[in-house]
Amino acid sequence: MSYMKFTPVVLRNLFSKPATRLYPFVKRTPYKNTRGSVGIDINSCIYCGICQKKCPTDAIVVAKADRLWQIDRMRCIACSACVDACPKKCLTMDGAYAPSATAKNADRFVGAEKPKATPA
Repeated sequence: MSYMKFTPVVLRNLFSKPATRLYPFVKRTPYKNTRGSVGIDINSCIYCGICQKKCPTDAIVVAKADRLWQIDRMRCIACSACVDACPKKCLTMDGAYAPSATAKNADRFVGAEKPKATPA
């Protein structure tokens, strides 16, 4: 008689849609104000280093002499402190998450380097 108790549950699950998505094929659209990953518009960056100083996990490295901006995705906690502190507003919080790494050092550092002007 105990099988009679779970029969309605089995029938309901048999004829309903699945509760999950097929993730690699069906991606969920991010919600408004989702903090996924930090993005940069390197052409408007002045390499002041304020974002590096405001980052609580020291995930950002800025080298003004080398014109280099780099973020360690494994250390970033997506707190948006760097985005709020940027005076030129060249940093943004993208709604999409960074792709997951398959190895410890694979795509860990994501950087942007402004191309140096060539003499004409």
